Amino acid sequence: MSQRPQALFAMAAENVPQVFPPEVLARLRESVEIDPALVAQDFTDPRVLDTLARTEILVTGWGCPRLDEAVLDAAPRLRAVLHSAGSVKSFATPGIWRRGIAVSSAAAANALPVAEYTLAMILLAGKDVLVARDRMRTSRTSSGWGIVPGIGNYGRRVGVIGASRIGRRVLELLRPFDLRPALTDPYVGDEEAAALGVPLLPLDDLLRTSGIVTVHAPETPETHHLIGRRELALMPDGAVLINTARGALVDHDALVAELRAGRLTAILDVTDPEPLPADSPLYDLPGAFVTPHLAGSQGNELARLGLTVAEEAERLLAGGKPAYAVDLAALERAA
Repeated sequence: MSQRPQALFAMAAENVPQVFPPEVLARLRESVEIDPALVAQDFTDPRVLDTLARTEILVTGWGCPRLDEAVLDAAPRLRAVLHSAGSVKSFATPGIWRRGIAVSSAAAANALPVAEYTLAMILLAGKDVLVARDRMRTSRTSSGWGIVPGIGNYGRRVGVIGASRIGRRVLELLRPFDLRPALTDPYVGDEEAAALGVPLLPLDDLLRTSGIVTVHAPETPETHHLIGRRELALMPDGAVLINTARGALVDHDALVAELRAGRLTAILDVTDPEPLPADSPLYDLPGAFVTPHLAGSQGNELARLGLTVAEEAERLLAGGKPAYAVDLAALERAA
């Protein structure tokens, strides 16, 4: 009889083979007893309930049903929820922590491709690549070898909004370049900012002095339309706004007005609403570069999320604690 603890997948079934390809699934199954063909998409399913009663580790992911008190009551042996994605807000309830159940998230792993996307966009935006491409497509001409004033990545101030996992990784990735990053975050003090190697500025000062602003704050009631009409007006002419966080952090009506005026440009991987309606001006405005929420883990990057879960399971079974524990007290101001 197997001594491995019982585990259960709880997510959209189609995500399991993407996040846990054969080599990653094999590693997870070295630690736990888990059936990839049984996926909890509905906790009222009799087969799911039978397994849930024996489950010690719940492997969650995108599409996980809500873990309310009834579900937790049906899982008396549950001791860990290992989430193979970023935020747990959509399904986690305080009862999980009250019962002493460990919660872990692969948010740190998911932060890596978002930060890489951001770095790429910062460097491209600094050279005006994205807007210049549209100009060439429209005019069918090129300025040739002439010098283009006002662009370049030497000494350009990059304002980072939010010292989240992604924001911190962006700061790390910027270090080899001759850019001048700065940070704003109400939960970070001067000493911590110094340890990150960047000046800490109030939001208004960061907006006024940055040629590129990249948003990495969580979506909370306090950050709704964090970048609104007043804040956009503070940004210098020709500045670029990058948003890979959540669409609602930016007032899209105010942003569209700035884009129409040709004063700012924007790179948006997230929008509000998402997806954009077919008649959104953001599809056509020359200063808008919109991508379909692909900065986060995609394709082969998904396996890194599954590997994070497998490693967390190994730590737990060795008597350790999760390396990427989710703290209930910090959940309100997390993504």
